[in-house]
Amino acid sequence: MKKIAMLSALASGVLMAFGAAAADAPKELNMGILGGQNATQQIGDNQCVKQFFDKELGVDTKLRNSSDYSGVIQGLLGGKIDMVLSMSPASFASVYLKDPQAVDLVGIAVDDVDNSRGYHSVVIVKADSPYQKLADLKGKSFGFADPDSTSGFLMPDHDFKKQFGGNADNQYNGYFSSVTFSGGHEQDILGVVNGQFDGAVTWTSMIGDYNSGYTSGAFTRLIRMDQPDLMKKIRIIWQSPLIPNGPILVRSALPAEFKAKLVAAIKKLDKKDHACFVKAMGGKQHIEDTTLAEYQPVIDLKRALAKGER
Repeated sequence: MKKIAMLSALASGVLMAFGAAAADAPKELNMGILGGQNATQQIGDNQCVKQFFDKELGVDTKLRNSSDYSGVIQGLLGGKIDMVLSMSPASFASVYLKDPQAVDLVGIAVDDVDNSRGYHSVVIVKADSPYQKLADLKGKSFGFADPDSTSGFLMPDHDFKKQFGGNADNQYNGYFSSVTFSGGHEQDILGVVNGQFDGAVTWTSMIGDYNSGYTSGAFTRLIRMDQPDLMKKIRIIWQSPLIPNGPILVRSALPAEFKAKLVAAIKKLDKKDHACFVKAMGGKQHIEDTTLAEYQPVIDLKRALAKGER
């Protein structure tokens, strides 16, 4: 009888533990998507991700498309966003500097073609303009993307401060006639094409075929939308050193068992439905391991910018 009682108690404990774990498992998964690009297309590109996670995790995946990068940053810090597939390195740095324990690194996006782990910020101008180098843009209008974008602000800002002095607030000692934050990479590109800016920044892998917009980056999304001849309309006149590709993040405070399943599901998506993963990432990429050290230079730049240092 004692053995039966012990077994019964053990079984009851296991069931209670299982019930507690099941109760802790979220019924909803909030996936953050950085703003600055066509919201309808971004939501459409991530529908297959939603369907995959819904089935794999038994949740209702909500695609939280923010109008700017700050929305996703605050969502991760405030517990309103649970994961991000394609985070800006500078936005990750902003999260980390506010709370180093807020998110876990799942991995880094790596190029399928040559295993490159990074991309470049580039300055573009209209193809039929006379501008061939940054010096030609003196006294001209310039467009940045978002203050929390690595390629759309942090990296070019760092370079411009060294070259021209000043900062974005004073147009780098008046080097540019105006400096505008357009809100995103798509807006920057279209701003150049439509004559709103003489020059602007965006991001690209700089790998693969130029006319198709390279293997990944802002050009490829616009080409797929409604700009098939985009690369004939623009010219690249500057590029940054290599920037580490954006990290894939999950919120640290998620229940441990669910978080482990979510991380496994993200990696399974890459392997089992790579076409969906590529569509969501906006380029031909896969996941590999990373560490904080890979993003430390970006974190250091972001910290210096926050302190008003050059």
